[in-house]
Amino acid sequence: MSNRHLARSIAMQTLYEWDFRRPSLKEIPGLVKYNLQNFAQGLEDNNFTEDLVNGVLEKQKDIDALMIQYAPQWPIEQITPVDRNVLRLGIYELKFVEDIPSKVAINEAIELAKTFGGSASGKFVNGVLGAIYKEMAEKNQLKKADQEEKETKRDIKS
Repeated sequence: MSNRHLARSIAMQTLYEWDFRRPSLKEIPGLVKYNLQNFAQGLEDNNFTEDLVNGVLEKQKDIDALMIQYAPQWPIEQITPVDRNVLRLGIYELKFVEDIPSKVAINEAIELAKTFGGSASGKFVNGVLGAIYKEMAEKNQLKKADQEEKETKRDIKS
């Protein structure tokens, strides 16, 4: 398992715990630290996990609004806590983290959903994130990392 995938797993577990227990935001660094120590000993890039958790929590209202917009048949409180937090993490990386290519954000979220969610979680997460990505592409709102990836592929083909 790659360091970043493990970091995302710890971030999702921390967000799940936060969503389930609703501790104060002051307790979040302690949750991250506890989860890193107990589930990711030896992880080299702890800052990535912390940045993901803090970023999701800072942008939660925007992220949840996107979840509501792109999964209107599923009221947010009826989405399972695992799927809800995988989506939060995936949407955060897809929309707000410039240096992570969109396809990486989507694929990582799908893998987390398959690992921690139910039998349909991967498809559900893929559908929501895919719809967001499609609209980003249609509106020419792809991130710098996506454009660089396209340029690299174009250079390789030439």
